[in-house]
Amino acid sequence: MPSPVFALVATLIIQVLASLALMTAPVIAPEAAPTLALQATKIGIFIALAYITAMTSSLISGYLIERHGAMRVSQISLLLCAVGLGLATIAHPAALVAGALFIGSGYGPITPASSQILARTTPAQVRSMYFSIKQTGVPLGAAVAGLLVPFIVIFWPWRAAVFTIMILCLLGALACQPLLKIFDDRRNPERRLSLAGLISPFQAVMRNPAIRRLALCTLFFSIAQLCLNSYLVTYLATDLKFSLTTAGVIMFVVQGCGVIGRITWGIAADHWIAPMRLLTLLGLGMALCSVVMALITPDWSVALIIFVCAAFGATAIGWNGVYLAEVARLAPAGQAGLMTGGTLFFTYLGVVIGPPIFTLIVESSRSFALGYALLGGLLALVTLFMAAQLRRA
Repeated sequence: MPSPVFALVATLIIQVLASLALMTAPVIAPEAAPTLALQATKIGIFIALAYITAMTSSLISGYLIERHGAMRVSQISLLLCAVGLGLATIAHPAALVAGALFIGSGYGPITPASSQILARTTPAQVRSMYFSIKQTGVPLGAAVAGLLVPFIVIFWPWRAAVFTIMILCLLGALACQPLLKIFDDRRNPERRLSLAGLISPFQAVMRNPAIRRLALCTLFFSIAQLCLNSYLVTYLATDLKFSLTTAGVIMFVVQGCGVIGRITWGIAADHWIAPMRLLTLLGLGMALCSVVMALITPDWSVALIIFVCAAFGATAIGWNGVYLAEVARLAPAGQAGLMTGGTLFFTYLGVVIGPPIFTLIVESSRSFALGYALLGGLLALVTLFMAAQLRRA
């Protein structure tokens, strides 16, 4: 069996590349929008399309992992992300739609595949920490996008930045090849896909009350995470009049705080606070930060704006590892990938419905303030529900 550290490093790098592919679009949106004759806020539609595909691909990921192996699925996923990035450089709406669908189809199976690998290799007493470290790949990828993409745009056209990320995904897929024999030794080539097999992850989640509650909560948590990740750069560059480079640096700081948050919350869940209680506290933190985001004006000091954004990042980006480790703990033996894929259906559903609604609110009000205020109110209601469930338990 591969060592836990080796498995963690491999899955972390893959997660970083997948997140980098997805988060390149919202970072590049203010620069690319004039070329594409689109408003930068329309990036929410691109993200929603990507996650619609991710919902479907996450549901079938259990079958794909069992038949082809978790590492092979990860390799193919990176290739799909690379194809999607290439299509997104074509200045045509149909190409943008196709690019979003390819990126989403590659992004969906990444987390179930890595969960299957880590559930098999990680000791139970450090599971939350390992899953949280692996999930830092999501904010790390977004942080790299926030720092690297604007830097490239200073010297070259925005398409050069997208092609750079595409090449990195291709190199990552190539690096997966020697790992197939290490991680995919338990695959079942005789496994066949059926309609029942397609919906079985969803059914398995709905039959398990504890995992079902987790899945429903992450639907709303994912809305908060994507409304922060997808719109922060545009919010800073348009409403608050920051330069694209400065907004990208703030995005980097936010994602860095998300990384620190994920590791910190993972250690806390392993040693000090029950996972559901911790997730409830994080929900409260997200609600407060979202409301404060709505109150920001250009008159606020840069340091205070960065502090608020960083706190939002630590909470709204930091919850995933605790949630995934808890799903793996509650899942029957050998079904961590299946259960993760089923819960991710709800997580991605939040991403699908959240950004378009947020876009509609922002465009109708001509300000991000109302969008973040309403998001804060929604998260407060979710936190109250979670607290009630804890009291009942």
